[in-house]
Amino acid sequence: MAKFLILVLVVFAAPLAAQLNSIQNVYVLPMGSGLDQYLANRLAAAGVFQVVTEPLRADAVFTDRLGEVFEARFAELYIAPEEAKKKAEEKKAKAEEKRARAKARKEGKDQDEDEPAEEDADSGKLTEQTPIKSSSFGRGRGTLFLVERKSQTVVWSIYEQPKDSSPKEMDRTAGRIVDKLKKDRTGK
Repeated sequence: MAKFLILVLVVFAAPLAAQLNSIQNVYVLPMGSGLDQYLANRLAAAGVFQVVTEPLRADAVFTDRLGEVFEARFAELYIAPEEAKKKAEEKKAKAEEKRARAKARKEGKDQDEDEPAEEDADSGKLTEQTPIKSSSFGRGRGTLFLVERKSQTVVWSIYEQPKDSSPKEMDRTAGRIVDKLKKDRTGK
């Protein structure tokens, strides 16, 4: 029975180690009680991953929550550069159009009465957007997830709840997390 259990552990640990070893650079999202700072410190000191401050350089992201809130934050960090550029150009064009209309009104050239007035998208009015709902999934204190950036899949997770939020305890917790991660990366 013991040999069978060892075989099962080896069979499941090998793919996990390979998946974790494909990750080199990680970005750490803000976490409760500043755990992100302690985790980044421990990860860098142990050399498990290179911690990057530029999200676009990361292969994976550490987070303490999943669900819609995480998805919104992930989209915010990893919006395609082309989309960001396009949005900036559209915003600039709208601003120039707004200035031209204001100049025309100032010069006494009001809008044509048959032409409907356009609403300004950035007028500050409330829009009917579905609010991002907070999810309890993944918000359990002490649960951490390593999410691969390209596939957006959870490749590793751990439950390691700190006893309190003192700096010493947060550092110890980060140390336990990194120790477990190192073991999982080596497959031992």
